[in-house]
Amino acid sequence: MQLNLNNKVAVITGGSRGLGLAIAQVYARAGAKVVIASRSRQSVDSALQILAAAGAQATGLACDVADLAQVEALAAHAIDTFGRIDIWVNNAGLSSPYGPTAHIPARTVTSVINTNILGTYNGSMVAMRYFIPQGSGKLINLLGRGDTGSIKYQNAYSSSKVWVRNFTKTLASEYLSSGIEVIGFNPGLVLTDMLSQVHAVAGYEEKVNVVRYVAALWGNEAEVPAQKALWLASSATDGKSGLMTTVLTPGFMLKRLFTTGFKMLLRLPVEMMDLNISSVEPVMALVPVVAEEIIDPRA
Repeated sequence: MQLNLNNKVAVITGGSRGLGLAIAQVYARAGAKVVIASRSRQSVDSALQILAAAGAQATGLACDVADLAQVEALAAHAIDTFGRIDIWVNNAGLSSPYGPTAHIPARTVTSVINTNILGTYNGSMVAMRYFIPQGSGKLINLLGRGDTGSIKYQNAYSSSKVWVRNFTKTLASEYLSSGIEVIGFNPGLVLTDMLSQVHAVAGYEEKVNVVRYVAALWGNEAEVPAQKALWLASSATDGKSGLMTTVLTPGFMLKRLFTTGFKMLLRLPVEMMDLNISSVEPVMALVPVVAEEIIDPRA
């Protein structure tokens, strides 16, 4: 089925690079007018140049999603430029350093809470102010690793995604007959800077190396989840409010496990992701590190 977003207006937070930019590009190719946001004006301008070069109708603003007034200004800019809002994607997100929670600086945990939780709340509330009167709209909130349960040494990020999942499901149930689709989307392991540029509490750096192997098995270029985000924003999900979906389905994971294992059996090259690990000094003395479980990318 040919998916199109002709004459739709989509707002994408965190839309200047990585997955957010890929979503903006896919939406624009499908006929949408796109509005992107990032905390950096320079980053927004660079992304708009890329979009314009591809023929996209696009605009954008610098916006800290943790600041409600800035999110309101983003929505007003979309209305002033394109006349309406049909799709809102809360994609802006931050990861937290890998390590035990009490040893991570509080300011970094606060930043994750402000962006992932407060940012999703602000974006959702502003979007709903426009969607409810018009009786339509697609609100897509990005989930992530840990959205269904706790993840050891990734407490701030995983807990924020548990909140996003519950918030999204509840919001969907409250407005089930409104004509608005409220959807949760876990894009899986996306091969962007957020995955490859990792912070770890000093002493825990070696334990992050497993990400390289997990990414080799189940990582995707941003275009893959962006195509899924196109499906979510299209008429294909009409009447499916409350949908919680992921790229990393059991079938997908088994297929990748088989194909990668087959390559290794034939001694064919398996591309490994470059991983850049930065150390974060703990705020107190570390306790001895015990053996860790293998990372499950679906958790």
